[in-house]
Amino acid sequence: MSFLQKVLAIVQKDVAVELRTKEMLSSMFVFALLVIVIFNFAFELRIENVRQVAPGVLWVTFTFAGMLGLNRSFVLEKDKGCLEGLLLCPVDRSAIYFGKMLGNVIFMTMVEAIILPIFSVLFNVSLFHPVLLLIVVLGTLGFAGVGTLFSAMAVHTRAREVMLPVLLFPVVVPAMIAAVKATGGILDGQLFSEIAHWVRLLVAFDVIFLAISFMTFDYVVEE
Repeated sequence: MSFLQKVLAIVQKDVAVELRTKEMLSSMFVFALLVIVIFNFAFELRIENVRQVAPGVLWVTFTFAGMLGLNRSFVLEKDKGCLEGLLLCPVDRSAIYFGKMLGNVIFMTMVEAIILPIFSVLFNVSLFHPVLLLIVVLGTLGFAGVGTLFSAMAVHTRAREVMLPVLLFPVVVPAMIAAVKATGGILDGQLFSEIAHWVRLLVAFDVIFLAISFMTFDYVVEE
């Protein structure tokens, strides 16, 4: 099997398991929906221009919903005693990382695709812009890339649900700030040249931390 086939085999396994249980997708969707509904009613009472806070609310929703998915990225294998077997497979461990990361990206993207239209209706903002969709993809890729690495690290700890956000959020702060700023610029009608530096920051974050995760995953999964 080629490297890509090994990665896709892991992705297929995770997707098949999730389609049978639907635990991750349902919890992520319900949590994201609750967040945007609560924020919508809260801001309607106090803020006249909801557009000013919409980018922050959108990315808070994505990151916290994504955190639920990342928490369960390696939990099933760990609880069932299958993680050791997965690591003993005759494949490069970077293939396991990319397979898990792509699975997380797929699950987050599915939830985001449902949440974006609902968010657009509740906050009365148009989110269907090619550049905005690019920003969402870049932000999701960076968040899932770093989150998968820290999820593999946190799964070996007792307080893994607490450790993951403690480890992850300080690292993804630059990407989230860039995503919020770029999203706000799009909603304000700015030209791409005016937000290009934020998009470049997102691209640089994704490239740098995906490379770091690729090089360090082999050591992270060792107990």
